[in-house]
Amino acid sequence: MDSSIPKNIFNLFFQRLCDVTPISSQANLAKSLGISRAAITQAKTNDNIPPKWIAKLSQIYNLNPGWLEKRTEPKALNQNNFQEIYLQIPKIRARLSAGGGSFETDPEIEEFYSFRKDWLSKKGKAKDMVLMDITGNSMEPELKEKDTVLIDQSQKAVLAGAIYAVGLDDTIVVKRLEKRPNKLVLLSENRTYPMISFEGEEMNSVRIIGKVVWVCREMN
Repeated sequence: MDSSIPKNIFNLFFQRLCDVTPISSQANLAKSLGISRAAITQAKTNDNIPPKWIAKLSQIYNLNPGWLEKRTEPKALNQNNFQEIYLQIPKIRARLSAGGGSFETDPEIEEFYSFRKDWLSKKGKAKDMVLMDITGNSMEPELKEKDTVLIDQSQKAVLAGAIYAVGLDDTIVVKRLEKRPNKLVLLSENRTYPMISFEGEEMNSVRIIGKVVWVCREMN
């Protein structure tokens, strides 16, 4: 038998995936790929990863497909070099409404997710970022119910057409923003929802929480 043939392909692939994504079980993996648990079991038994899995997971989690597919043992991460490479971003209990407005504004941290620092630096200021879940369908198809978005709270200047988390009185929403002469307009992707506009001093009542810089979606 040729000892140069790589072994443990599935386990190496799965370990990499668990290290850098919220996936922590084969059930999670099946859900992300939109396939059955049996298909995962078969891939593990055959010790092989279908290329379409690599392509799909790389797209969902913004991963390098070559790195994810690599068939060599990854270097062990100790506490020190893990902290050099990754930063933990808090996910807060509050939810962003893509609808009439969410009263779930609790800033309590539910859990942390690890992201590569070099990737975060391309998106904005990592120290000001938080993760929040979406509820409602006003931003479909761009943002869907139960999506998780990464928000950079340092980016409050309105860029036309960008998506922001916005506070309105005691609710929070997620909308596309447009600044017009003496007017701020909040737009939904779902055209069954009317636009919301604020003029003059009314604009001061709008609290721009931060810009949405990334979205994560679990496949059904």
